[in-house]
Amino acid sequence: MSALSRLREKMKARGVDALIVLDELNQRYLSGFAFTDGLLLITAKEAHLVTDFRYYEMALSGAYSDFTVHDIKFEDERRGFISGILSDNGCKTVGFEGQSISFASYSYYVREFPEYEFLSIEGDIEQIRQIKTPEEISFIQKAQDITDLAFKHILSVLTPNMTEIEVAAELEYAMRRAGADGFAFDTVAVSGDASALPHGTPRNVKLKAGFLTMDYGAKYNGYCSDMTRTVVIGRADAEMKKLYNTVLNAQRAGLDFLRAGVDCGEADKAARDIIDACYKGTFGHSLGHSVGLFIHESPALSPRAFGRLVERGNILTVEPGIYLFGKYGCRIEDMVAVEDEGVYNFTHSPKELIEIY
Repeated sequence: MSALSRLREKMKARGVDALIVLDELNQRYLSGFAFTDGLLLITAKEAHLVTDFRYYEMALSGAYSDFTVHDIKFEDERRGFISGILSDNGCKTVGFEGQSISFASYSYYVREFPEYEFLSIEGDIEQIRQIKTPEEISFIQKAQDITDLAFKHILSVLTPNMTEIEVAAELEYAMRRAGADGFAFDTVAVSGDASALPHGTPRNVKLKAGFLTMDYGAKYNGYCSDMTRTVVIGRADAEMKKLYNTVLNAQRAGLDFLRAGVDCGEADKAARDIIDACYKGTFGHSLGHSVGLFIHESPALSPRAFGRLVERGNILTVEPGIYLFGKYGCRIEDMVAVEDEGVYNFTHSPKELIEIY
């Protein structure tokens, strides 16, 4: 069943006759076309994509065939178009994305279309997006293949004399060169004591001795990848090796635990217990999150997620870390697709401790 068909089922269950979609990622997901000015208008029998001349010609060939594409630039013309579709389809209730649109947007539609009742569909579209199709999985695999190539590249050029910004730039250049259509998020490349900052910003400073954590991802056809690898600048001492192997063992435990039907909170606990046994209180974030058109989707593998079950088709990161603030930190992250009896791991970059000297 297509995403549009599943959405119409949810609309019917909520008593929504029509739906206006304004979130750009939801627009792309439903229509197959990315644009930044316009809307989708969906009824029980019709699906319309409204944009302007900048996107119109591309949308004619890029949007799914379920959608009729319209070049309507001016606000008053769009109001008239929406009014006509709602009237022609006998609509009484109109849905909106209550979890994502602004109060200003909501107020505009309520004001301009007072004859209709507006109802929030909450996160219905995002819920549909949680289960990836084979095509989506192929795009995510391609994004991760690009990310793996970037890691191979950085290992071939990385020296202790580089700066953190240079490391980030090399990773991003390698991803673009390999076919990325964008980056999933701002690249993290932090060394020394800054490696204890999970989302630290690369600095224009020479790499410091100790751990170098690189967290980055590519986009391919809009779909994201997400990977973290930590290497050592210089030689690792016994304590660094112990910390690194603790993170690696925790990650393996999380990977081994995951399969369709397990509890999201229990998956987090499987990895967290290993870290807490040696470094209690140093793993401050969730074990993982879902990935798709957006880098942080639902569900999450989290201490706050007990009672939520992992489903086949979820794409999840598994990324435990240990952070000793003021000293150093380490994180290792793979991205996997949940299957009935385990996971399929998209990530192929090595995870053994690597020293750069």
